[in-house]
Amino acid sequence: MIRLGLCCLFKQQPIKFSTTTATHLLKLTREQQLLKLSRLCAGNAEALVQAFNFCADAGIGCFRINSQILPLKTHPQITYRVEDLPEGKKIIAAFRKCGDLLRKHGLRASFHPDQFVVLNSPNPQTVASSLAEIEYQTEVAEWVGVDVINVHGGGGYGDKKSALKRFAEGFAQLSPPAKQRLTLENDDKTYTPSELLPLCRELKIPLVYDVHHHRCL
Repeated sequence: MIRLGLCCLFKQQPIKFSTTTATHLLKLTREQQLLKLSRLCAGNAEALVQAFNFCADAGIGCFRINSQILPLKTHPQITYRVEDLPEGKKIIAAFRKCGDLLRKHGLRASFHPDQFVVLNSPNPQTVASSLAEIEYQTEVAEWVGVDVINVHGGGGYGDKKSALKRFAEGFAQLSPPAKQRLTLENDDKTYTPSELLPLCRELKIPLVYDVHHHRCL
């Protein structure tokens, strides 16, 4: 059975996910930052409930969750724990409600981290930031019941063999819950399915085949 899905945002439905900028938050005190982030996270959790209800009513089986569902969660100057937000318990409970909806309606949800998540970067700081982003999305995935965090192979850097070896090294640094959710997708610029499949077999993770990327490459 083909399962149709929606990606992150709505144009016609009154369902809105909100974010902010580091520039704005850095003008605030830490207490003010956490208060604003708490409101945004709570609003996004409620929006996700609405999104899942819409999908269930419309017969849509999949939904990709916005990577900024918890705004600026891994920004080095902003980073926070949801438990430390004024409405932290309420926010986590709302995300767990989303998980109840997934199971009730037989829906499936996923994450697809942003383009700056590059596990095979030769820059250690980029790898560290990528790991933090995947772990944050894993945290939300555990609340919601998401079983897929889908990433691309990254750059080729003039030596794909070495680059894919670095991907494996980055993967090894992930927590077990993150590893069990990670999938690897071909892209439209660097890696074909045939180049990624051996690595997927080595790491024992699924390959996600994107036919449109494949045709572009």
